[in-house]
Amino acid sequence: QVQLEESGGGLVQAGGSLRLSCTASGRTVSSSVTGWFRQAPGKKREFVAGIRWSAGDTSYADSVKDRLTISRDNAKNTVYLQMNSLKPEDRAVYFCAARVPGNFIATLDYLYGFWGQGIQVTVSS
Repeated sequence: QVQLEESGGGLVQAGGSLRLSCTASGRTVSSSVTGWFRQAPGKKREFVAGIRWSAGDTSYADSVKDRLTISRDNAKNTVYLQMNSLKPEDRAVYFCAARVPGNFIATLDYLYGFWGQGIQVTVSS
């Protein structure tokens, strides 16, 4: 089992930055993949970025790879999503998810078995 808790969302002006945090707990954290997904109003949930705890390799959606950075802090069991140059279209509920085993970074949400409650990010124009 993996439990996930997101924090760091909020309201920011276009061009600004936010850092989301996902703190994980559970016996299998070190062998998992953590992914960030987002869901905008009226749209499907989409993959944003992912990281493997063991190897530290990362993956990004093409739409965000120049602006967002995913990283992890093993000591704190926390994954971060640094979001820069935010745009109004980045407005969404952002979800942290975990996939066990973490043998590859999946981009499909149904391959993740554990989810946080989601956190709102709003970007004003």
